[in-house]
Amino acid sequence: MAKKLMKGCEAIGEAAIQAGCVHFFGYPITPQTEVPEYLSRRLPEVGGVYVQAESEVAASNMIYGCAAAGVRVFTSSSSPGISLMSEAVSYMAGSQLPVVIVNIVRGGPGLGGILPAQSDYWQATRGMGHGDFRIIVLAPSSVQEAADLMIDAFDLADQYRNPVMLIGDGIIGQMMEPVEFKKREKKQLPEKTWAANGARGRHGNKIHSLFLDPVKLENHNILLKKKYDEVEKNEQRFELYNTEKPYDLLIVAYGTMARICKTSIALLAEEGLSVALARPISLYPYPYKAIQDAARKAKQLLVVELSMGQMIDDVKLATQGERPVHFYGRSGGMVPSPEEVCRELKRLLA
Repeated sequence: MAKKLMKGCEAIGEAAIQAGCVHFFGYPITPQTEVPEYLSRRLPEVGGVYVQAESEVAASNMIYGCAAAGVRVFTSSSSPGISLMSEAVSYMAGSQLPVVIVNIVRGGPGLGGILPAQSDYWQATRGMGHGDFRIIVLAPSSVQEAADLMIDAFDLADQYRNPVMLIGDGIIGQMMEPVEFKKREKKQLPEKTWAANGARGRHGNKIHSLFLDPVKLENHNILLKKKYDEVEKNEQRFELYNTEKPYDLLIVAYGTMARICKTSIALLAEEGLSVALARPISLYPYPYKAIQDAARKAKQLLVVELSMGQMIDDVKLATQGERPVHFYGRSGGMVPSPEEVCRELKRLLA
């Protein structure tokens, strides 16, 4: 397929179809409304099912039922809408259901504003819902990467029988870039013998997360933990930028901010200052070892985010106190320019 100029939200919707997902249940909310808008037109063309639910709560329970039947399904929303889905996400993780959730983040807390933010990092990586569970979280920094990671997300969900989130700020969702949907080799994934898709000739499968016997519930949590350990071992993703030569300072940033920081690095290079970047692509599992190794080559680190500093804790865990960790960020939809980041870097390097 040739490259096509697409808005991020539209590319995410098309990528889902290319991944074999023709079931979508969701509710419009800025700045991700173009995902359901695109799919409302596109899914009927491929024999798919599009349902605009009456709320995010309803949509999240619809994807629970669809995933339980063993078919690929996803939903998309933005910050407060994701909060409404959090209970159902816990149920899906507890029931080991493979679903994909897209969060195009807006500023908060509360209703906040509709401009870009990265202030849902804690929600995605720590507080998605009640109980001992984790979801895989992927953070693209371009429209092409959003499309590629969206396809990967469905494979990861099926591989680990677990919810997977694609998270991006409003810039990722709204900007337009060329996208190419290349033909991929089909991965060997586990058969969905667990699905509730008819029981003729066999015992019926039960999809549930209720364990009234505490021993059984503990065993279930131990089983889930083993799965998360496998995810942490096998699915860490990251990019290292400008790390080939010696550098004095390492930036840690993800998504749109990582792109802005790359421009800042280029501007400083013209002045003879050497700065590198470590970009987590998987926010869970977080690439602690890669960040630690990159940090050891620098004298100090700067975490740059569109938030009040939600990723700092993970960076400090990665560095284990070996290097000072500083923070620069904007919030509420304010996006710093490369020059603003340069000023902060110069202050630290002075």
